[in-house]
Amino acid sequence: MLRHQFRQTLDELRDQIITMGSHVREQLRLALLALETLDTDMAKQVSAHDREVNRLRFEIEERCFVLIATEAPAARDLRLIFAAANMIVDLERMGDQAKGLAKATRKLKKDPTIVRPAELQQMGALVGAMLDDALHAYADGNLELSRQISARDVEVDALFSKVFRQITLMLAEAGDPDRVRIIYNLLRAAREIERFGDLVSNFSERSIYLITGEMPYEARKQPTPPPLSS
Repeated sequence: MLRHQFRQTLDELRDQIITMGSHVREQLRLALLALETLDTDMAKQVSAHDREVNRLRFEIEERCFVLIATEAPAARDLRLIFAAANMIVDLERMGDQAKGLAKATRKLKKDPTIVRPAELQQMGALVGAMLDDALHAYADGNLELSRQISARDVEVDALFSKVFRQITLMLAEAGDPDRVRIIYNLLRAAREIERFGDLVSNFSERSIYLITGEMPYEARKQPTPPPLSS
């Protein structure tokens, strides 16, 4: 009976992580739509979801600590708990990237004539689909689907390179310092989306670790530089 209750608690922990991921997905959806339409009211809604994401992060983290302290979990269960503790950090940081994207959008609103590269929305759609699949793979224990995520992140990086070149040219041609400062937020938006994709890859690598007991090579790569400052 005690073992059954423990397994049920672990299932609830997984469900909480998926719920947290759903809030992050909504943050991204709102932030991307705000970027497309320059709707600053929608951009502000991202912060409301971010507060719930942060609340869930600390609630799940506390639950992990309690499970370790009181249940003396076996090796595989301990792996699940530690993976969960890392996954919620990745999810929280994804939420931060979405919030940064929304902040960049509010600054872009100052000059609606600035052209936003089409690749920005392509990047956003791709990382959103990656997160959807990452959450499904985690819920179902789907190893193959988890392994596909990192390969798709390469596509995000390729799009980011195209956006970077376009925005660099725009900055060189801008002339007006005020316009340069606003255009810079396009680069920040692209950087937030690219980093979001990196974090989805990290999340999926934890799913792989749960199933195989080994972290894939990509999880040991050098850390990505910090987000661009405002």
